[in-house]
This record gives sequence, C-alpha cells and structure tokens, in this order.
Amino acid sequence: MKRSVELLKSEAFLNRPLQLFVNRCFENFMMPFHTHDFVEYSYVAEGRGFHHIGEDTVPVNKGMLFVIPIGIPHVFRPVSTDATKAPLIIYNCLFNAELIQALKHFLRDEDIVQHLMDLEQNRQQYISVTDHSGRLEELMLQLYREFSVPGPGSLAMLDTLVSQLIIMTYRQDQQMKYVDSTPHQPMFHDMESILHYLRQHLGERILMKDLVQLSRWSEKKIGRMFVRYTGQTFRSYVQHLRIQRSCELLKRSGHKVGIIAEMVGYQDMDSFHAAFKKITGDTPLSYRKKSRV
Repeated sequence: MKRSVELLKSEAFLNRPLQLFVNRCFENFMMPFHTHDFVEYSYVAEGRGFHHIGEDTVPVNKGMLFVIPIGIPHVFRPVSTDATKAPLIIYNCLFNAELIQALKHFLRDEDIVQHLMDLEQNRQQYISVTDHSGRLEELMLQLYREFSVPGPGSLAMLDTLVSQLIIMTYRQDQQMKYVDSTPHQPMFHDMESILHYLRQHLGERILMKDLVQLSRWSEKKIGRMFVRYTGQTFRSYVQHLRIQRSCELLKRSGHKVGIIAEMVGYQDMDSFHAAFKKITGDTPLSYRKKSRV
C-alpha cells in the first residue's frame, strides 16, 4: 500500500516579486508526507530526527542540508513527539521555476544552470551534504534574516544569497562525488578525508588510535574536530553512520538482520539492536517492515 502524498503549491508560500520563501520551523508529526511544485533547500539547524524522502529514511542531525527537487515527496520527523525534549529545527528556502529563470542570467555557469533545470524538471535525485565548515548555516541565517526583515536592496541581496546557496551546495556535492570516485590514499590530512575513511570502513573495527596513526593528529584534536565538523563525538558519529547504513541495507537488501549488523561493524547483536532502537525508535525488523509497505 502506497503512502498518500499531499501536493503543496507555490501560491501558498511564494509572492511576487520575490518568488522566494524562507522560514525557520519546529518539525512535528502534523505535516503530511508531501511533494511540491517548487525547489526546496532544507538545513537542519538543531536536533535530531529522520527525513523521509522518496523511498529513503535518512537519520538527520545538525549541519545536514537537503536539496529537494520539484516532485520529490518528503517530510521531516523529530525523534520524539515531545518537541520540548527533542526539537528538530529546520531552515527552509523555497523558490520556483520563475526565480530559476531569473537566476540563470545571474549565475552564468552552464553546469549550475543545468543543475537548476534538472531540479525544476525532476530529472535528478535529492542531494544531501553536510556543513562541516559552518558556512552553509551562516548563509541560511543571512537568508532568513534578510527575508524576515527586508531593507533597502533586499531583492538584490536575496538573489545574491540564494545564488551563493546554490553554488556552495553544488560545489560540495560535486566534491563529494569526486572524493567517492577517487582511490583511497593511506594517509590523510583533513577532516573530510577522515569522514570518507569512516564511510569506506564501516564494516571494520574502527578505533580512535587508527585515526591518530593515519592523520598524525592527537586524539584530543580529532575529538575537537569531530564536534566542530559533525556536531557529534567520534563515537556518536560512527554509531549514527553505522545505523544509517544498516537502514539502507534493511530496505534495499534481503540480508538477514545478523548479516547486516556484521556488514556495518557490529559483532554483538544486543549492541546493534540497542543502538538501532535508540536512533530510529524501531527494531530492525519493524523498520524493514515499515519501509516496504
């Protein structure tokens, strides 16, 4: 049985001459699974939860940004129904085909213009990037403030800020694709390389001392870098990464739960079940059943 999908139309959000809408919202369980006739950039500003997008369920936390093309159904959900205990706060930037047409002449880059056209015409999947540097968060805050309290030149300022958001997200997405297609080097010198290493070695036992040896950084420095770049400790980040990968395998593969646990680095089933329940709110079997309804 397919989930019902509600269509949100741009007329409810976008007004001339802006053709743009920026807000800050507390996600809840009232918003329906929905699609829309505008492009949406959603930035996770605070908290944890889940992003049900297309056929995927993605655990989310602070610093993650999603680009949702026209026609892709999605909804965010917090980890708890009690928003006071575990709020999930999202900044949204919405714009439609009319603004895309206007920005084409401003951007003047064939690849980025084609990227926007693909978003408009639902010719590509959603994009997800992580804001390691904090620049995307700063940009979303600027957009929100300029939209909420417009001043002289606000139209031009908003066009400039939206263009920066599009370009920065596009660049980061392209860099991630390049990193993922490049053979792993045994030595690395930046945080992005460390995160890439973790993604490629989830099925193995990963210890902090391994990262120290590969990076020649101290444990203290790596610990600080994890909090700065991901908003989580090393242990928490690896745990969330493993559970996210297990969610993908539960949904897409026919492997038994025990095999999936081993594939993402768990040797003890009790630890896997406890971590999975803590992060997703479901048991692995329950999650698999729900994802295939």
